Amino acid sequence: MRFCRSLLFGAVALVSASVSVAQATKPAIVHFSTSNVIIRTHRGVQRFVVEVARSPEEQERGLMYRTRIAPHTGMIFPMSPPHTVAFWMKNCPIPEDMIFVSTDGRIESIAQNTKPNSEIPIASGGSVIAVLEVAGGETAKLGIKPGDKVEWARQ
Repeated sequence: MRFCRSLLFGAVALVSASVSVAQATKPAIVHFSTSNVIIRTHRGVQRFVVEVARSPEEQERGLMYRTRIAPHTGMIFPMSPPHTVAFWMKNCPIPEDMIFVSTDGRIESIAQNTKPNSEIPIASGGSVIAVLEVAGGETAKLGIKPGDKVEWARQ
């Protein structure tokens, strides 16, 4: 399970806990669509090519089992309708920066260098339209901060 974002996903977590260890160690290949994301910072525009996790199954899988996230790449998790979310790092062996995008398209908060494989929820501070995950440390390196504007094609 990648994250729990509502009571529905809490129930999925209980069901997912019954998955056998053999299934958990041999993850199925998931193919995500891609999109361009632009973040307007005080240093200028930062461009990313990201995978899009639209369906509940894609959002559950997220970046699990990835051993590397290349610079200027990541994954975006659109939320429709917007709501408060909480993600965790179970089965994610590398640190990530989680960028929580508020309903006005601005960065509400950033969880930097999240702890790999942690099951401790990392919550948004309020209702969000998306969560963007990038390599751990990338937001600091690029000067991305709360209040910066995030833009992408919301299909």
